[in-house]
Amino acid sequence: MITRHSEFLNGIKAELPILMGVVPFGLIYGVAARSAGIPPLAGQSMSFIVFAGSAQFVTAQLIGAGVPAGIIILTGFIVNLRHALYSASLAPYLKRLNIRWRMLLAYLLTDEAYAVAITHYQKPGDISRKHWYFLGAGLALWSTWQASTAIGIVLGNQLPASWSLDFALPLTFIALVVPNLKDRAGTAAAATAGIVAILTAGLPYKLGLIVATFAGISIGIFLESMKSKRTMVLKGEDGAGQIRSIVETPVGCPGATTIEHTDKEGK
Repeated sequence: MITRHSEFLNGIKAELPILMGVVPFGLIYGVAARSAGIPPLAGQSMSFIVFAGSAQFVTAQLIGAGVPAGIIILTGFIVNLRHALYSASLAPYLKRLNIRWRMLLAYLLTDEAYAVAITHYQKPGDISRKHWYFLGAGLALWSTWQASTAIGIVLGNQLPASWSLDFALPLTFIALVVPNLKDRAGTAAAATAGIVAILTAGLPYKLGLIVATFAGISIGIFLESMKSKRTMVLKGEDGAGQIRSIVETPVGCPGATTIEHTDKEGK
């Protein structure tokens, strides 16, 4: 029997491989915060309150460049806009929870926590305790992020640039995404987002990330809609009181055929 405790532990276990990429990312943020002249307490508080790696990196860079506070806040909002997509994806699974649970999980929602949580929710089975899985994954990431950023802040600029720690997190995400690309729409969406992200990498305030996200989503939705149009089930009743069903297989598939079946009404 699946219990709250087992779901919670399974969430932690699922997050553990991802934490290998989170640790160096947190260390680099801590170093970046110190380099930008952010006081250690303020840098750590940002990890606790904001809890969003990309937004924290951009904020540290903008503070170091002396950018006005209003622009910094707006930029952070834009960079984290993708979380609205994560929330929309998880909302159907969380709507049964009370407001305190939803607020807690919203705070813990990150790229890494979403990756394992949505995969678990989409598996068949009872979802009544799966929010404990989400909680376990989120808390594992939260505690690791707090610890790694604290170490980075303490070490300051002592970490050698030759370690290239900033490349660890993208590699982790690639390892998460690739095994889940099982259909044409998902593969095309991922490829499109990756290509657009590269082409728009030079946009200010990390806007390329937002552009790439919407480009990938648009391609995925378009291909899914085309697939639905190719595979149709039409049911109609003719004048003789007969029910007719027509099933069309996707165009271009080997052995594509149209099957028509007619039954008397009520049979």
